[in-house]
Formats: sequence, structure tokens, C-alpha cells
Amino acid sequence: MLILHYTELPLAESLAILSDPAREHRVSAHHVLAEDGTVYRLVPEDRVAWHAGKSWWRGREALNGTSIGIEIVNLWGDTNPYPPRQIAALIELCRGILGRHPAIVPRNVVGHSDVAPTRKIDPGLLFPWKALADAGIGLFPRSTSKPLAGDAQAALQRYGYEAGEASLKAFQRHFRPGKVDGVADAETRGLLADLLDRVGGAP
Repeated sequence: MLILHYTELPLAESLAILSDPAREHRVSAHHVLAEDGTVYRLVPEDRVAWHAGKSWWRGREALNGTSIGIEIVNLWGDTNPYPPRQIAALIELCRGILGRHPAIVPRNVVGHSDVAPTRKIDPGLLFPWKALADAGIGLFPRSTSKPLAGDAQAALQRYGYEAGEASLKAFQRHFRPGKVDGVADAETRGLLADLLDRVGGAP
């Protein structure tokens, strides 16, 4: 998996915390991406970094051991836009990671909020998921018109999310950030149906 985060802290403080082996609660990431597009590599990609915490995706728990984590310097991704040069650098970084790790399929490029929806909201409402998908990184819905048969929670689980209202809100944060209300309305169901259609509906 490839899991994207925001730091909520400035660069220097983020680097200090993420590279401090003496911290009681270990946190780390494979890469830190500064606002100016500079990439700081903290942990080799073939080693475990402690970035996901308690997490769940597609039936797997504790995702640190099966994921690469990128911390993107942003103080508050719901109100602080990501600079274009930072996103351009992120796209280049992600393409490199996906090239080195072809087992990371598009639906496994996610945000921290997707895998820990009761605890996390990063990388935030302003994160440009569609721009990444347009660049070949991850998935983004193309239509809201497809009908979704059956229960929305069951469909969420088929796509990858853990069951629960928090997961529905996480889905909306990722794919419909303009309205995050936890309601499985027609638009949300259409977005989910489109994504399931693109992955073949398989769990």
C-alpha cells in the first residue's frame, strides 16, 4: 500500500519528531515532502516505518508492515491548500514508488483517514486526489450515474473500507470533499458504484 499523510507541523519539527528514536511512541515515515517539493528520505522502503498506527484496509490490519508512508508538510489540510510545486513533486515521488513496487494497485493508494477513519482526517479536504489519479496514481470516480445495488456499507467494505459511519465519512473526504455528512445519498452511492465497477467489484 501507499498511504499519504499531512504533518500538521512545520518541516523542521516534523523531521525532528519522525527521526527521533527516543520518543516513547514511535512515529516515522519513509518520506517527508516539504512545501517547496524537497523530498527527505527517512526510512528505506524495504523497512517498516511507523506511520499508519491502528489501521485497516481490505481485510488487513496493522498496515505499517505492508505499506509505504509519505508525510506531506501541511499545517491543516482542510483549510491550507497544497502548493502546486509540492503536488508536482509528490506525483514524481509516487510514480517512483509505484514503479519500484508494482504490487501497489491503484485502489491501495489511500489517505491516512481511509485506513484509520475513527482517528484521522489527513491528508485533508483540500488534498487533490483527482490530480493524482489523472497522473496515474490511485483511483478517482468518473461518474455518479451508476446505480449501486444493495447496502452502501457492504459496498464500502467491498472497495476496501472497514464498516462504520466513520468509513462513509472517510470515503466522502476522499472522493466528495465538498459534502462530508456520513449520509449514503444518491451521489455518494453513485461514486462508490463507479469505483466498484472499475475494480470489478472484487473485495
